[in-house]
Amino acid sequence: MRLTPIAMSAAVILATMGSAGSGQRADDRVDPRSTALTQQGMALVGQGRWLEATDQFESALAVDARNRQAYIGLARAAQGEKLPGKAVKFYYEALQLEPNDIDALTGQGEALVQRGAVERAKTNLARVRTLCKGNCPQAQTLAAAIAKGPPTEVLAAQKPDVGAPKAD
Repeated sequence: MRLTPIAMSAAVILATMGSAGSGQRADDRVDPRSTALTQQGMALVGQGRWLEATDQFESALAVDARNRQAYIGLARAAQGEKLPGKAVKFYYEALQLEPNDIDALTGQGEALVQRGAVERAKTNLARVRTLCKGNCPQAQTLAAAIAKGPPTEVLAAQKPDVGAPKAD
């Protein structure tokens, strides 16, 4: 009976200490080495060195697979290499870690436009606008990409070939 207040106090302290870290976002706990590799990769993307950037991002993910920015970097490098399908996949991976990441939603929408999936990109735009709660640069960027439309080679590939003979 004399130890009950002490035991209860200890239990409360242990309970609050155990839950202190669980309220953090996943990005708050990314390994610093992974973050440094991601920053190096982003610098390489800025220089147009896609393959070297990809190596940095893959190394960052090998260190810490929860690094959402590394997935976004891989997606940007894939877009730079004109591989929008691969970019959509990497943006998807980033969105699995944080479904409300506005940069990942915007990038995925741009990659979808590059693939010719304009309707799906419009869905991303609606979601970005909902998350921004006003006018934000990401929404404007994605809206401009949608207005511009897919590249001409994608449009040409999507058109049915009217003059081709039918195979029997």
